[in-house]
Amino acid sequence: MELRGRRERAVALARKMFEGEMASLEAIQKTNTLRVPQPVKVIDLPGGGAMFVMEYLKMKSLSKHSAKLGEQVADLHLHNQKLGEKLKKEGNIVGKGAGYSDPQYVDKFGFHIVTCCGYIQQVNEWQSDWPTFFICHRLQAQMDLIERDYGDREARELWSQLKLKIPEMFHEVEIVPALLHGDLWAGNVAEDDFGPIVFDPASFYGHSEFDLAIAGMFGGFNSSFFSAYHSKIPKAPGFEKRNKLYQLFNYINHWNHFGTEYKGPTLSVMRKLLK
Repeated sequence: MELRGRRERAVALARKMFEGEMASLEAIQKTNTLRVPQPVKVIDLPGGGAMFVMEYLKMKSLSKHSAKLGEQVADLHLHNQKLGEKLKKEGNIVGKGAGYSDPQYVDKFGFHIVTCCGYIQQVNEWQSDWPTFFICHRLQAQMDLIERDYGDREARELWSQLKLKIPEMFHEVEIVPALLHGDLWAGNVAEDDFGPIVFDPASFYGHSEFDLAIAGMFGGFNSSFFSAYHSKIPKAPGFEKRNKLYQLFNYINHWNHFGTEYKGPTLSVMRKLLK
């Protein structure tokens, strides 16, 4: 009975992970901004676990299409904002028809389904305030796992100070919910002869700057990617400090996935943010 219970939990976790990935790919695909593999179906495997079937694409490492990817990621991040502007222009016209399935404007932060960054499930409950969403559903959720597994006193003390200072990093910055890839590191981007491709997303509606943090952490994105991106979405005041804040999420997430080799970088970023 215990073995069967473990197997059922593993199946449920795998299915939930893949369902979040499939919903993320579908959401990105609907924007017509970035190319992703066509998602097909999530299937339960007879021996336990699950499988995600998607289109096969013959991909190679991102190189000549870096600038194009930067432009397209910016287009993804601007897509919801443009929907909102169009809605205002049209004076909230209704009557699109019952079968209308184009993307609709989203005015909150979150996502309609659980997504996983790595194997860690992310709560995506809708919030009207971005700092609240980010503190509660991203940083605090990760720090709760650190507390559970490591009980690290320094991390706990730094976090108790830092979380009070985070809201002031967003003063005078207007944040329109942007559909994010959610895990935009070099291992999740590629290209073929037709252009750039992204995959393995953990999407949600959040602050556009969030995607740039991990893109700048582990290499794989050259300056042409960032230049092309910022030609469409210029850096807002306070960008560099918020970039460190979003990198903090990724360092804590790596600590939770891979162990204490990421403790040092996590605490270092916390100290820098408190200066």
